[in-house]
Amino acid sequence: MDAHQTSIYTAILITALIVGGILVFFIFSLVRQQKRNNALYKAKILAEITTLENERARVANDLHDELGPLLSAIKFKLSSIETHLPEDEQVMQQTSEHIVDIISRMREISNDLMPNTLIRKGLVYAIDEFIGKLGNGSKHGETVHGLTISFIHQDVPELPKNMAINIYRIVQEIVHNTIKHARASRLRINISVKDRKLVLQTEDNGTGFDYNDAGKTSTGFGLRNLVSRTEIMAGDLFIDSKKGKGTIYTIEIPV
Repeated sequence: MDAHQTSIYTAILITALIVGGILVFFIFSLVRQQKRNNALYKAKILAEITTLENERARVANDLHDELGPLLSAIKFKLSSIETHLPEDEQVMQQTSEHIVDIISRMREISNDLMPNTLIRKGLVYAIDEFIGKLGNGSKHGETVHGLTISFIHQDVPELPKNMAINIYRIVQEIVHNTIKHARASRLRINISVKDRKLVLQTEDNGTGFDYNDAGKTSTGFGLRNLVSRTEIMAGDLFIDSKKGKGTIYTIEIPV
């Protein structure tokens, strides 16, 4: 090989190294930018969900600590007013009963916004209470809005507050979606821990759906909520659903 050929090969080699270096740098930059975008997206979702939960907690506290005592005081004042006409007494009685109904409903709304049981006793007790209230206090395995719900849990550890809230909201979303859209008669909810992951799995015998079409319906908004809450917990969401075959949600979260 003469000097001229050597020079050509050397130039080609240098050019290839430069192009290869540029490509590696370009690919590395794309990967780094993608990671940055993913981190920003998760931070945005986390901020939105945190703001939402904080606002729910604030409204729940206002209802419980301010409006509740005020309505109770009004009810007490009404009961202390003396009336002499039967018509007036009847009006007072009906008004008092309405206030009791308002207080009861207000407590339900406050609990839906931020369940006290979730904070005081943890996730399992909160889900138990949620399902029971759906059925007006019915035990698990009984019908709730035409849907038989069973809840199975195995060795669920105490979870960080934010994680417990997100899992609770996921269960709420799945139950409400099943009642509204699935036309199911059976829903099974199972929470367990396996290989350092908390596994939440639900299975219904409803109509099922096409995941690609779900985004065009109200079901899609619920699915996006499930995806967002799963992502901020660094978890994985798997959906197995076919029309006429029911739906299985499996969510795995590192613990």
